[in-house]
Amino acid sequence: MTVRADLIIVGAGLAGAAAAWRASGRGASVVVLEQFGPAHRNGSSHGSARIFRRAYPDPLYVRLTGEAKQQWHALEWEAADHLLTLTGGIDFGVKRDPEHLHAVLTGNGVAAELLPAREAARRWPQFDFAGAGPVMFHEDCGVLDPDRAIAAMLRVAAAKGADIRFDTPVTRLEPGGDGAIVHTGGETFTAPVAVIAAGAWIAPLMSGLAELPPLTVTQQQVFHFAPLRPADASAAQSADRSAGRPAEQPPGQPWPVFIVQDEEDNCYGLPGGRDGEVPGAIKIGEHSPGTITTAAGRDFRVDPASRDRVRGFVARRVPGLDARPVNEVTCLYTSTDNEDFILDRPGSGPFVIASPCSGHGAKFAPLLGEIIAGLAAGEPAAEHRFTLAAHLAR
Repeated sequence: MTVRADLIIVGAGLAGAAAAWRASGRGASVVVLEQFGPAHRNGSSHGSARIFRRAYPDPLYVRLTGEAKQQWHALEWEAADHLLTLTGGIDFGVKRDPEHLHAVLTGNGVAAELLPAREAARRWPQFDFAGAGPVMFHEDCGVLDPDRAIAAMLRVAAAKGADIRFDTPVTRLEPGGDGAIVHTGGETFTAPVAVIAAGAWIAPLMSGLAELPPLTVTQQQVFHFAPLRPADASAAQSADRSAGRPAEQPPGQPWPVFIVQDEEDNCYGLPGGRDGEVPGAIKIGEHSPGTITTAAGRDFRVDPASRDRVRGFVARRVPGLDARPVNEVTCLYTSTDNEDFILDRPGSGPFVIASPCSGHGAKFAPLLGEIIAGLAAGEPAAEHRFTLAAHLAR
């Protein structure tokens, strides 16, 4: 049996779901093919908490985060759901370079404060800033909910006619006379364009169809820690509430998002939501690359060395948490060498390649959907740095 559509999307993670939302909103007939079931834990787009932040040393991403925030609010309005909560965020550590971050943010119109360690300790006593140097705070930072966001985008897309198919692995892709041909175990799908938003599976699927830059798949792990004080747990839970509109929260909230990079640590943390399993649990992980693996070959086992490092970080820098993890889980990064995204339709052919990961793509999801839908509709690349040509020229 052959199913025809205007657009086929392979993968229903954040990027694929966002593309379905935006493409269906343009009036396209869309088929989404996802090899696993809803809210699965096999890839990168899962769970209840990812960081939204404006703090990048690169003005391009500062600009894009501003556009993404507008798109998050548009999605919340259309889906009648609460997906993004602003908590504020702090950045410190010599390798994080808070002074440079502050200069980039304020130079691009984003409000930010540069605080001495003593003032930061007064505002956030659950952290130890000893020897850390200045601390940057920006309020336009918080937590988004991937599982709810994916469900919301697919729900809106389905209401506009999108055909969402879970448990439907794609076995082969090929160009056809009028576009793309996508094979599954029992059916064939054809469309003028197919979006390949398959995360760690993208390189195997595109083998022989397009030249890709090196994509490194690593297994990462994150850990959840319980606050020592009930008041802190209550405050952290406020970032996970899913009723009403996102609230702009003032400085000094007990649990902001935080990123710490110095000679010893390369860690991030945020209120963990449902995944934390105890009230107010804080999710903490290392941004450093984990064990190299493949989509099919990962073992889901937490690296004990990473666990020890993160526990040590918590003991040193976050004394407001119990340093014994209450929960731990693995996920995948699919990274380019320079951590830029791949969002391209090479040669205006039948395939849009969407690999906006490298460990920092979740915050951009609704904006990515608009970019991907535009590429599928024949619009030029939104950003040259995200093209295959730019990556392959490195």
